[in-house]
Amino acid sequence: MKEKDINMQETDNQQFTADESFDTPVEPQCETSAETDSLAEMTDKYVRLVAEFDNYRKRTNAEKLQLIEAGSVEVMRPLLEVLDDLDRAMEAIRSATDVEAVKEGIMLIDNKLRNILTSKGLTPIDAMGSELDTDLHEAVARVETPDAEQKGRIVDVVQKGYKLRDKVIRYAKVVVGQ
Repeated sequence: MKEKDINMQETDNQQFTADESFDTPVEPQCETSAETDSLAEMTDKYVRLVAEFDNYRKRTNAEKLQLIEAGSVEVMRPLLEVLDDLDRAMEAIRSATDVEAVKEGIMLIDNKLRNILTSKGLTPIDAMGSELDTDLHEAVARVETPDAEQKGRIVDVVQKGYKLRDKVIRYAKVVVGQ
């Protein structure tokens, strides 16, 4: 009896491997030419839809890259003017005898840079004296404060935070009173 069971298992395994292969798709048996035509039409529509979606995905990815490049150029071009001003300031510092004129020149460059960044939507996060807001601030330390009004408030700003339009791009690193 055991030999018969083993032979049946071998026969079943052979039938499985011979009848079904995972490498080739199983095509449904169509009984009429209308069903065959309908299946061919649906297959054609499916293949075209997949190709169309693939083209759409590639096109949108290319457009995203172009937008990022255009945005980068738009930001960098005005900053080149500031870089030129800094180069001239560095040359002036090497041969300068009037320190006040150098200070004034550096202050003008600083103002120009800040105005460009503000025009592009960059704003600093005002933190000093306000309550800790974890959506805007990152507490790096706590210190004891004698004044009860300063408890839970920001007593020092270690590093300024910035927003680009309404999105925080760098959290303000602050010290909080305890």
